[in-house]
Amino acid sequence: MHVRILRATLLIPLLLTLFTVLGSSATAAAADEACVKPPKRDDDTIHVQGCLRDLRGDGDKPVPDVTITVSDTEGNVLVTGVTDATGLFDLALPGTVLDVLGTTVVVQIDTDTLPEGTALQNPKQKKLSAAINTEVDQFFTFPIDDAPKVDTLWSQAIDLFAGGIVFSLLLAMAALGLSLIYGTTGLTNFAHGELITFGALVAYLLDTMSGNIMLFGSNSTVVVGVLAAVIFGGLFGWAQERMLWRPLRHRGTGLIAMMVVSIGLSIFLRNIFQYLMGADAKQYSQFTTPKPLQLGPFEITPKQLWVALVALIVLVITTLALRYTRLGKATRAVADNPALASSSGINVDRVISIVWVLGAALAGLSGVLLGLTQGFDFQLGFKILLLVFAAVTLGGLGTIWGALVGSMVIGLFIELSTLWVPVELKFVGALVVLVLVLLVRPQGILGKAQRIG
Repeated sequence: MHVRILRATLLIPLLLTLFTVLGSSATAAAADEACVKPPKRDDDTIHVQGCLRDLRGDGDKPVPDVTITVSDTEGNVLVTGVTDATGLFDLALPGTVLDVLGTTVVVQIDTDTLPEGTALQNPKQKKLSAAINTEVDQFFTFPIDDAPKVDTLWSQAIDLFAGGIVFSLLLAMAALGLSLIYGTTGLTNFAHGELITFGALVAYLLDTMSGNIMLFGSNSTVVVGVLAAVIFGGLFGWAQERMLWRPLRHRGTGLIAMMVVSIGLSIFLRNIFQYLMGADAKQYSQFTTPKPLQLGPFEITPKQLWVALVALIVLVITTLALRYTRLGKATRAVADNPALASSSGINVDRVISIVWVLGAALAGLSGVLLGLTQGFDFQLGFKILLLVFAAVTLGGLGTIWGALVGSMVIGLFIELSTLWVPVELKFVGALVVLVLVLLVRPQGILGKAQRIG
């Protein structure tokens, strides 16, 4: 019965993910297929590639004849070219792959060659740099729009609020997975961040190794990558539980010792990820730059909208399943008293395995969706791990709704705080809020106060 419930719990989010992201892919394909990476080559060179799109009005048109210059960090020009009729540029770096590996290139757009009346959406994005640490082409995109307007504090707050909602939903998936694992096992898993990175990495490896995957006439490489991240993320969580954490529990290993093991596992996996993907930031191949949508006072891109909808649907289905299914009741029983649950006929090890699969699948989905919205590197999960812990602790350790509420508070706060503090310090502010709340209410917002001793 548990296995059937698990299949149903995972199958519904997967189908919803496929449906929603396929809709996004079809929308992008209807506008133009120009922003899909060029086909792979069989030569010993590395190319700098990218796409320029004119997003003024309701259009999404290519921007040809714009000069692109690639130089090294000392300012020496390596190659210069212009965008073609589709808005793409594809510039081969001089030398072989071995000659280029280990160097950093700076890609600059000549704004004087942009169409009249246009400008970069982000004026600070005139130059982009990337370290060449792998034998893959480097992709860049420069969104083009009307000349930027000076935003008021209110309009900035509205935009940041919309972005904060999207980030909060993605943070909530990761936090819910961590909370489930902690609730059933008591383990404070410092390697949970690597489960997040694993999801983004699986999708990226499939993206770079498989070429374009066509479904229903549309390039659905990223869609398949999302599904792969969920499936392999769940399998990765099951493997960790079966081969590492279950043997340690059966040996009577203490929770502090297991927490130390999780720290070591985190460091080990993070170095493996760096070896596989390098240290530079990654982007998925379908690097479209769609025109933002205006939803009332909020401005949000179609990609952010689809990502938010997928995250929201998955969270609703997961919480309802944990609330009303036999698996959910068994999970709560194991969390409350494992010994009593076992004496009542519940297979505790099986429930914990299912929780690990579900928690790791949620973390993997969170990672790939974060990668879609902001790019990623091998430290993606490590960078937001403290935010995940903050969300879980702030909402209430081991509680489902606490993880969701804590994620919303943390996600919105760190985005809105950038109105007054530098972007580099926004995570620090969230941790300060966490400390202050715990001084007043140590059990968290939805946690229950308990006497110890």
